[in-house]
Amino acid sequence: MKNITWPELPLEKWIDTYDLLHLLFQVTGKIKLQFVPFKNHWWNIAFYPTICGLSTGIIPYDEKSLQIDFDFHSHRIHFKFSSGKTESIPLQSGSIKSYYNLIKKILINFDCRMDIWPVPVEMEYRTPFYNDEKHRVYDPLHAENFQKIILQTSRVMEVFRGGFTGKASPVHFFWGSFDLAVTFFSGRPAPKHGGAPNISNEVMEKAYNAELASFGFWPGKGFGEPSFYSYNYPEPAGYKDYKVKPGTAFYNAEVGEFLLPYKAIQKSDKPEEEMLLFFISCYKAAEEAGDWSKSLSNY
Repeated sequence: MKNITWPELPLEKWIDTYDLLHLLFQVTGKIKLQFVPFKNHWWNIAFYPTICGLSTGIIPYDEKSLQIDFDFHSHRIHFKFSSGKTESIPLQSGSIKSYYNLIKKILINFDCRMDIWPVPVEMEYRTPFYNDEKHRVYDPLHAENFQKIILQTSRVMEVFRGGFTGKASPVHFFWGSFDLAVTFFSGRPAPKHGGAPNISNEVMEKAYNAELASFGFWPGKGFGEPSFYSYNYPEPAGYKDYKVKPGTAFYNAEVGEFLLPYKAIQKSDKPEEEMLLFFISCYKAAEEAGDWSKSLSNY
């Protein structure tokens, strides 16, 4: 019997849809970056899980507001304006160039200027959106499975976040790295970040200017398969040697993170409990190795 709540999401089968969505989230995410005031650690640019997918939340422009929603039930991108008017386009196979031109036209029709740097970030693929004519396949089933996993994971992550009493991010989705994340902070400053490929040093320095422990879900790229993750910045001595739970979790020295393969949760009899156990045990590793104050959590 198939697991409807935690469906399969093999990277090799949904990679084309993954690539299309990643680039579409970059186009729309950069619109949010253009208008929303900066918040610490770039929290201002993130998307948020919804019942149907992911949303930018409110984007102010001039004296008006805009919201962009990815709906994986109807397979459309909805553009909602504070005037009460709406517009939507189908999520379907095609080129990023065609999407880019269509989105720009919609915004112009509603007197919203689109002035973004039209080049992907945090990925090796660097073709400007307006020149990207590569045809990519959109598979509705894979998109729906991705949405189900994001929604269910966000529910567990909200429970996990509730146990931390210190400074913490919302549960949110970053369009650059294409992952769902929540981040906790020790209250201490961090050393200057050394940078990362295909992203400016300024972005990384502002994102990692405080000591942190981050937790989340990455749907495939970077790890070779969809996985839950946890890492510390800076990584304290001895952190990687902790035996985190459940038994299917492990430390990946290549990426410097604890990983729990999604397939282990997908096949588990108690997926939510095991995911929560993973996040909590990774936090405890950070707390002990990094000498975090025990008053910061109720775990």
